[in-house]
Amino acid sequence: MAKTSPFQFIQQVRQEITKVTWPTRKETTITTIMVFIMVAMAAVFFLIVDKIISEMIQLVLGLGN
Repeated sequence: MAKTSPFQFIQQVRQEITKVTWPTRKETTITTIMVFIMVAMAAVFFLIVDKIISEMIQLVLGLGN
């Protein structure tokens, strides 16, 4: 593997950064909102599943008297 000088490395990094397509503010906002919605949906789903499993275990073990 060829060694590059720190100067060459910085030049290469700058070249690669110019190739990056950065998201717009609108895309970032929409993506962030979608993440929050999906997290909320997952939380509600696991809450419901947890309650169902809890009720089943209480029913089977007779702890719900």
